Amino acid sequence: MKPFLDENFLLQTKTAQKLYHEFAKSMPIIDYHNHLIPEQIANNVQYSNISQVWLYGDHYKWRAMRANGVDERYITGNATDYEKFEKWAQTVPYTLRNPLYHWTHLELQRYFDVNEILSGKTAQKIYDNCSSKLQTSEYSVRGLLAKMNVEAVCTTDDPLDSLNFHQQLAAESKNLKMLPAFRPDKAMNSDDIDGLNEYINKLEVVVNKTIGNFQDYLDALKSRHDYFAAHGCSVSDHGLEQIYAEDYTDAEITSIFEKIRNKKGISYQENLKFKSAMLVYFAEWDHEKGWVQQYHLGALRNNNTRMLSQLGPDTGWDSIGDFSQARMLSKFLNRLDTQDKLAKTIIYNLNPADNELIATMIGNFNDGSVAGKVQFGSAWWFLDQKDGMIKQLNALSNMGLLSRLVGMLTDSRSFLSFPRHEYFRRIVCNLFGDDVENGELPNDLEWIGKIVQDISYFNAKNYFKF
Repeated sequence: MKPFLDENFLLQTKTAQKLYHEFAKSMPIIDYHNHLIPEQIANNVQYSNISQVWLYGDHYKWRAMRANGVDERYITGNATDYEKFEKWAQTVPYTLRNPLYHWTHLELQRYFDVNEILSGKTAQKIYDNCSSKLQTSEYSVRGLLAKMNVEAVCTTDDPLDSLNFHQQLAAESKNLKMLPAFRPDKAMNSDDIDGLNEYINKLEVVVNKTIGNFQDYLDALKSRHDYFAAHGCSVSDHGLEQIYAEDYTDAEITSIFEKIRNKKGISYQENLKFKSAMLVYFAEWDHEKGWVQQYHLGALRNNNTRMLSQLGPDTGWDSIGDFSQARMLSKFLNRLDTQDKLAKTIIYNLNPADNELIATMIGNFNDGSVAGKVQFGSAWWFLDQKDGMIKQLNALSNMGLLSRLVGMLTDSRSFLSFPRHEYFRRIVCNLFGDDVENGELPNDLEWIGKIVQDISYFNAKNYFKF
């Protein structure tokens, strides 16, 4: 029987162990998509206790606690930080075979040197130990990133953001890069006419210009795109149910925008046309600047309207959707490619049924200009666990070039989530190790070790050029 979570965790062969410990383990981390709060990094925030850094905002844990019968008071409510931690500790033993069980204990080990199993019985001791360490300078936010050998983080930022915290860190730190990503989803959300108008009004204030027509709107958004580029941004990101690629004319979009500004209703088809047009404009600007564009597809969000009204979005009420992806994604990418305006692109799917779809779609638009120009992004959200990662890696291996994958990302709001990169690297090494020991790959550890290092770090470094 192997010990739980020892140095060879997930590494089932001697070759896998050698690949991980000699090639992957020491590689720096480029976390090119996350939801960390820039202010906390710029100001090098010091957390008072482990609940603040571990439980606040983590809807993975919240969903598990709810499933375990924990009252919302101990999740997002007014219970004390220790009471919330204790309820999480009592939940952990019930998360067996959920990736949270692995992540929880990996994070306790890697950050705090805690090797005990978290439970209700060990809660107080572990809480006191970790909270005490968090109050030391070594455990500030930047200290936590340094512990994981993080070289760069790319946050997710609305076009209206001033990016002042990114500028602050750039002036202070040479060891850690924090770069913004342009996330304009609110700017194209014509599902909510009132909300979109409020957004446009805020944009007017930021650019100090009146937005009277669609061209004014494009000019204002383009000025923000330019502003982001001037402050180190080279990545955009979209979180969509699916790609929109309806046919439209400029006159139609001008008319639809006028209806939006006059708070008149628009038809279902007009809604799709507006979103389609906005996606094309954003993609063309990305290509113009040589950015990388990312599309996270397939989430069915805000399913529980009762809890949404109480807690707001991003609080744990989302799931995998079954949206039709292939035809519109093909049409969108083909339009950009035909006009020679297709930027480097990463496509993430949330429905594992779409793995082979995405793995084959990227091959249609890899044109030889850049290695891995169009990427099948690493397993995302509900899929960033052992089974989901293996399925994504196998689909890409079978239908594309795993060797050109730009690796893992946290997609997280927590500064304790970076062992997910280790988790991913161990799984990659184990896949290669199995193949070598089964005689399915040659025992050329020098070359396979290089591929492992590329997937872990160098591919992302060369692709993003941060």
